[in-house]
Amino acid sequence: MEYIEPHIHMVSRVTDDYRRLARAGCLAVSEPAFWAGFDRTSADSFRDYFRHLTEFEPKRAAQYGIRHFSWLCINAKEAEHVSLAREVIALIPEFLDRPNVLGIGEIGLNKNTPNECQVFLEQVDLAVRRQELILVHTPHLEDKYAGTRMIVDMLRGDSRVVPERVLIDHVEEHTIRYALEAGFWCAMTLYPVTKCTPQRAADMVERYGPERLLVNSAGDWGPSDPMAVPDFILEMRRRGHDTSVIRRIVYDNPLRFFSQSRRWPGLS
Repeated sequence: MEYIEPHIHMVSRVTDDYRRLARAGCLAVSEPAFWAGFDRTSADSFRDYFRHLTEFEPKRAAQYGIRHFSWLCINAKEAEHVSLAREVIALIPEFLDRPNVLGIGEIGLNKNTPNECQVFLEQVDLAVRRQELILVHTPHLEDKYAGTRMIVDMLRGDSRVVPERVLIDHVEEHTIRYALEAGFWCAMTLYPVTKCTPQRAADMVERYGPERLLVNSAGDWGPSDPMAVPDFILEMRRRGHDTSVIRRIVYDNPLRFFSQSRRWPGLS
């Protein structure tokens, strides 16, 4: 089945993973800006990173017939350094008109600190002023429930934010309802240690339905599997779900959300 991978960090993956994705039916990948495995010390290092996302990765993906799209931001883990974060936010606009950029992300919270909240709000402000889509990172494990509620409440507190243009990622059983009921798009991350499994994701689809739901692998430096979305497809088939329902989650929904970006070129 053809599908779109809505969240994967190909900068951390080997080229063979593009081949595996292509063989599995992946037509496009969406790569949010994220933590490099260490805290960067200058805005110039982010400038080089944004060049990698907007110049090199699209060419690497194209070798395997895959479209590569990206998002730009300073991630929640490095947002604690407010002065550096503001330098990075100031340079983002020079990259926003690159043809593969879909919006601002993945912004959000890590440990739910005041500094993280401030940087999150400043990046939301950039996104709404530039009419960009927003991709949101919710915290891991014990910080997830409180952090997700804080994020949703901050977004709802800004009357300029259109929920249909925001994707809240890494939702789990205890956070999905709050985000969906607020009108946001949601994504379930199939990550083996700190997030979700294909089986749990299928359970959530059966409970909440496929509307405004996506699945992704968030493949990165850690233990993760670029083939997680195909594994979800297999699990849904095993349970007897109709092909149209599966396709809606893995292809139609990401297509609908991404198509709101003025730079989305379509898939042909």
